[in-house]
Amino acid sequence: MGFFEGFQYKVVQTSGTEINVAVGGSGFPVLLLHGYPQSHLMWHKVAPILAKNYTIIASDLRGYGDSGKPPAGEDHSGYSKRSSAMDQVEVMLELGYEKFHIVGHDRGARVGRRLALDYPSMVGKLISLDVVPTSQIFDSIDKSAAEAYFHWFLMMQPEPLAETLISNSAEFYLDWILKRWCSTPGSIPQKVFNEYLRCFLEPRAIHCMCEDYRAVIVDLEHDREDATNKLNCPVLALWGSRQTHRPGWPSMHLDVLVEWRKCADLVDGWSIDCGHFLPEEAPLETAGAIERFLG
Repeated sequence: MGFFEGFQYKVVQTSGTEINVAVGGSGFPVLLLHGYPQSHLMWHKVAPILAKNYTIIASDLRGYGDSGKPPAGEDHSGYSKRSSAMDQVEVMLELGYEKFHIVGHDRGARVGRRLALDYPSMVGKLISLDVVPTSQIFDSIDKSAAEAYFHWFLMMQPEPLAETLISNSAEFYLDWILKRWCSTPGSIPQKVFNEYLRCFLEPRAIHCMCEDYRAVIVDLEHDREDATNKLNCPVLALWGSRQTHRPGWPSMHLDVLVEWRKCADLVDGWSIDCGHFLPEEAPLETAGAIERFLG
């Protein structure tokens, strides 16, 4: 596609679906996991920088990008973070990596946290970009949080409400979401948006993304089961300080470091002068922070 020069694309068959990955660079492996409503393409500015010192695996989560779109099941567990994390574990093992670092943005950070909880021996360090753990959001919900996370409550509604509303204006919705959450004009160029739109319009994609959010009920149950089980890997939490939409998220109404320290023993972090899409709005600062933390 011309966005990841020097990278090779692979489709890895996991026990639950097919996962599309871009692999490049050399060195200790780093798994990059994107967020909603994007794909692995969101790393196109950061991945080439990191690939100078690391082997980079930029993956599409199940239901997103060019990865498979398996059924969710009646309880939506097919799109739980545990199911998505298992995909990524199987991808990394298939590629020959038994230990790796994770950098996750948005939904990808939630998958990364679940992976680190379920497979602690496999994760060296975890970096979260612009999220706090799911349970903390619901525990602190107020007017500002409800406005910022409005799409959560829309997409959690039973099928087909969200699918119908979003599909009927898919291009407008995607464009509106990306512009609302992006605080640096021009950081998502048209050719990148076109690729996001192509994936967004793939059959079943919008439904699968909704299932990702409906699975929060399952995710919260898993979090309750692990309430006393803290992450044992070092965690770096970065977030955008210049959220031009109001209310911003998550840093506008929650203390990011306080929330991460509730579920991890070793946490550092700071804000970066940008909006929600750190890898696209502030790629040099984001890549630099990642490299310093990974060492």
